[in-house]
Amino acid sequence: MKIVLDTNCLISVIMPGSYNNDIWEAFRAGKYTLCVSNEILFEYHEILAMRYNNLIANTVLKELIETPNIKRINPTYRFNLITTDPDDNKFVDCAIIAGATYIVSNDRHFRELDKYDFPKVDLRTLSEFLSIVRGLN
Repeated sequence: MKIVLDTNCLISVIMPGSYNNDIWEAFRAGKYTLCVSNEILFEYHEILAMRYNNLIANTVLKELIETPNIKRINPTYRFNLITTDPDDNKFVDCAIIAGATYIVSNDRHFRELDKYDFPKVDLRTLSEFLSIVRGLN
């Protein structure tokens, strides 16, 4: 299973002891593939550095880049499916090009994807994906 993880969800899963940490541990165990583009990695770093600090941001990115179940994507086409927050399109473009099973996000802007039959992008909330991950054990 391949997923694209929105930044708001990454923040919720990386901290040990957090309710959603099983998602991060499942990633570390190779239970799913995380698809990312350079744009996504830059956003991850920027937000983690602002929210925590540069050390945590660098540590998380290093782990992501060195993990074998990460798929680096270089989208060359912009679908521009989300108009309410165009910055979210980096996640959509990555998911479509990667053939991802899901985009995992709690951001309401992604609900705009429901109006498109093609390209079809399946959206899951963090709690929905947590249930999926827990079912993999």
